[in-house]
Amino acid sequence: MTQPTRRQEARAGRGGRPALLTRERIVTAAVDVLDAEGLDALTMRRVGARLGVAAMSLYRHVPNRDALLAAVVDHLFAEAVAEPLREDGWADALIRFAAAYRGTLLAHPHAVPLLATHPVDVETGTALLAGLLERFAASGIEPQDALLAVQSVGVYVLGHALAQVGTPPGTDEPPPPADTDTGDAAAAFYDHWFDTGLRAMVTGFEHRLTGISQGASRPTPTTRIAPDAS
Repeated sequence: MTQPTRRQEARAGRGGRPALLTRERIVTAAVDVLDAEGLDALTMRRVGARLGVAAMSLYRHVPNRDALLAAVVDHLFAEAVAEPLREDGWADALIRFAAAYRGTLLAHPHAVPLLATHPVDVETGTALLAGLLERFAASGIEPQDALLAVQSVGVYVLGHALAQVGTPPGTDEPPPPADTDTGDAAAAFYDHWFDTGLRAMVTGFEHRLTGISQGASRPTPTTRIAPDAS
């Protein structure tokens, strides 16, 4: 009697056929690799190995590593804005968006440098932020002003997360979890720092954008000229 091959045995063990390979499964596996092993380990080969397939199988869904990184960025940003917005003003909605985005970044510390250097796709980001941007529109704030506020807060969140969990060049280990008294104190310090800076920024935008929506002119950008050294 013919003995089954290893491939046939493997397929039988998975219910008779290999699991369907999709872009979503690939991106999820990539996030798992990133969380477990760091950004340098996030390669097509490692993702393929995690899925139990050859790296070449991934290229039908993701053309190259850069595309994979971009997909991971979009996936994590979508995770950050997944929570439905409440019915309230844009300032409170902006604060909650910032807190949710920070929560995602701290949950995926290896991803922080990636998101800091690979912007979210513009069309994807705008679509994901549609509910938040509608809060601005309901208050009579122009789209370009709303985007400026959201982007500024997003950069603040990224920079603050990088300060908290970033690592020096050449290393790939995030700081240890805050499971000690020292770690708890550090986490509390960063929480207070983040909240204070965020609320100051949003208050500033409230003052500026409320004035503009009520008819005040936008401030004219100025060019700072260095004093003559002669």
